[in-house]
This record gives sequence, structure tokens and C-alpha cells, in this order.
Amino acid sequence: MSIEIANESSVEVCETTIVSVARYALDKMSVSQLAELSIVIVENDVMADLHERWMDLSGPTDVMAFPMDEYGSSGGPEPGESGAAMLGDIVLCPSFAEEQARKAGHGLAEELHLLTVHGVLHLLGYDHAEPEEEREMFSLQNRLLADFRQARAEAAQHDADSRVLGAVGLDGPSADDAPRA
Repeated sequence: MSIEIANESSVEVCETTIVSVARYALDKMSVSQLAELSIVIVENDVMADLHERWMDLSGPTDVMAFPMDEYGSSGGPEPGESGAAMLGDIVLCPSFAEEQARKAGHGLAEELHLLTVHGVLHLLGYDHAEPEEEREMFSLQNRLLADFRQARAEAAQHDADSRVLGAVGLDGPSADDAPRA
């Protein structure tokens, strides 16, 4: 799976974790490994322009998703296609999202992870225009984020454990454990 990210804003963000959360969500949603995704991080003025042009709404917003027609709703390329399929584009606006993060009581990175998963779900056909759709989409979004956080915490703990074991010489088999001939 190919995920390209471009930060065209003045806000420093951890692109690696944004890509990681996108990949995690796509993997959990069983999206084909042939899929391609583009994530662009923009300033308020660029987002405002996109918001007005595509949604006919004034002012910036936090995230927009632009699905590509060539990607099937089944989580893979359309039948008969043999190459990679472009899933679509997610556009994030960290300047706009900063205020939302503050109000929600968490950091910008967490807000961008949430918005990335939100964008991925939109690309996969989820919407929140109707109450039932909103419940389904937000429930799935929250579950994916919780699972991502859990997986990251477990990986961090494993790395910490490995460093401690390595420091005391318990990071691998010792000579005493080697098979004897």
C-alpha cells in the first residue's frame, strides 16, 4: 500500500504517525494492498478555497476527503483492473484543527490522527449526513483510533522491554542456552 504525504503548511506535524494511523485504518478495513492514498496538509486559506469550491461552504474546515472513482467499494480495485488503484486524497488543515484539539482536551497530533481516520472512512464510502450513518461512522472511527493507540502502546512497551533486557544482557540466547553437540 502506498501512502504519500505532503506538508504544505507552516505547522510542524509528525508525518510518520499520520501515515501510520492511515495505514492502520486501511489495513483494519481490509483495503487492498494495491491501493494508493495521498494526504496533503494545508493552510487555512487553501482549505477555505477547497471547502467553498467543493462543498459550497465558506471558511476553512478540518478535513476533506476526495475519493477517486476508480476505487471500488469492496476495498479493492474495480474488477478487471490489475494495477494499483488510487483510493483518493485526504486534505488536513492543522491550523484549523488546533482549536478543536484544545476544546477536546488533547493535542494536535491526536486530533490529526482522528481526522485522518475520519478521512479514510469517507474515502471508503462512510458518511455522517443521517443520524444512523453518523453513529456507525463515529463508532467505527473511535474503535479504530482506540485500537491504533493500543497497538502503539504495546509496541512502545515491547521496545522499552527489549532495551532493558539488552542493557542487562538478556536480549537473546546466551552461550549457556546454546545446544550442545
